[in-house]
Amino acid sequence: MDIIIIGSGIGGLSCAALLARYGYKVTVCESHSIPGGAAHSFIYNGFKFDSGPSLYSGLSYSPSNNPLRQVLDAIGSDCEWVNYHTWGCFLPEGDFNTSVGPDQFCEILLKLRGEKAVNEWRELQRIMTPLAKAAIAIPTAAVRYDWGALKTTGKFAPSLIKHFFNVSKLTGPFSSIIDGVVTDSFIRNWLNMLCFLLSGLPADGTSAAEVAFMFADWYRPDVMLDYPIGGSAALVNALVRGLEKHDGKLLLKTHVEEIIVENQRAVGVRLRGGKEIRASTAVISNASVWDTLNLIPPESVPQQFIQKRKSTPECESFMHLHLGIDARDIGSDLQCHYIFVKDWELGITAPQNLVLISIPSVIDSSLAPPGKHSIHVYTPGNEPYDLWQGMDRNSQDYKRQKESRAQIMWEALQKIIPDIRSRCEVTLIGTPLTHEYYLRRHRGSYGPAIRAGKALFPSSNTPLKGLMCCGDSTFPGIGLPAVAASGMIAANTLAPVRKHLEMLNTIKN
Repeated sequence: MDIIIIGSGIGGLSCAALLARYGYKVTVCESHSIPGGAAHSFIYNGFKFDSGPSLYSGLSYSPSNNPLRQVLDAIGSDCEWVNYHTWGCFLPEGDFNTSVGPDQFCEILLKLRGEKAVNEWRELQRIMTPLAKAAIAIPTAAVRYDWGALKTTGKFAPSLIKHFFNVSKLTGPFSSIIDGVVTDSFIRNWLNMLCFLLSGLPADGTSAAEVAFMFADWYRPDVMLDYPIGGSAALVNALVRGLEKHDGKLLLKTHVEEIIVENQRAVGVRLRGGKEIRASTAVISNASVWDTLNLIPPESVPQQFIQKRKSTPECESFMHLHLGIDARDIGSDLQCHYIFVKDWELGITAPQNLVLISIPSVIDSSLAPPGKHSIHVYTPGNEPYDLWQGMDRNSQDYKRQKESRAQIMWEALQKIIPDIRSRCEVTLIGTPLTHEYYLRRHRGSYGPAIRAGKALFPSSNTPLKGLMCCGDSTFPGIGLPAVAASGMIAANTLAPVRKHLEMLNTIKN
């Protein structure tokens, strides 16, 4: 075996499938019975539910700036996609539907805030246009963490030079850009919300590059949002097919207890039960920064490295509500996604203030039995773990707290389907302890809360030879495109430059 990857999240699978495509013998060790990490799906009483991300873009076409699309193109695997462009909003200013694209949000602004707000938004769009071009000047597929990057990024150098002045503006927080342009309180709240959904932090902690990437994708003409037919499992399965097509292996129910270190080098993993799997080239952890540290013998890396990684700030966790409902007599104007904000004054990161609703069976009927809908409601990275720490998941106290903390999600749902409770055939409530247990996530966290302009997400390299990392604890950070990028960059770094260049010539960019 050349390479062992710990964890089958999107980052780990992207890394594994690409390494297998490069010709390495790759094995992915996944503790759960289902691949996909936070992006896995599960079936319950005939309803299919997404466990995590449900909002996708830039994946149904090529060429695309989305690193996950670039991975799929590189490994020659895909799934079917359905497109849509509108979602619903329940905000303090009112209830409305909005769409991706350059113009429709201006119509909303004109109704809610007037012409001055529209002019500020247009000015922000004007400023973001060159920044968006700078953010995508070099495709992720060309990036690697060694001197070979001079060759793999070489053909994109003219584009980078062209946008060099704007690249420097992307390194700080997005707030440094909007502070000079936007005074309207609603627009600032809206942008803080988008930033929080992207990174787990508001605008003053989210990198301008990440928002510029989003502007390049969401606010261009004729843009559509994507959803994989079959749910997020279809996307995970596409990555698994790409891995196995190139002779890689995925081992489920295979829990890694420890990374084996010999002569100051990671040489394999020790599984629960004592079995060892050896890797001649590298071990790559797709686990979080905190969970990875628990796998490394502490004497094998500098204490300064351990302390720095342990002190990484963390985002909060999630509450989930998975419902299978009777959809009879529900209006045909139901949207696939909704956003609910209780009170802007509390701050967008406040617990129980922001709720996301996904009803993907509206656009993909395969996710629910005929005449039914599958619903996923969640509070995105704003549920405090401390409220749950130490609770017995089988206790009555835990059950009561689940019901209590789920009320805000029911409240949001009742704005769409007033009689939602009487329609439920399946009701499942997930908590930070659910996240921690099934995803092997430290404190059930969304991931590191590394603030732009204060610190950088670490690269995939570590002080321990033979050990690399990918996923949301490595550059570029949290979110589906970011974790796919981290996996791709780690794989590229290990690949011979010749094979990396061959890969670039086979994908559209």
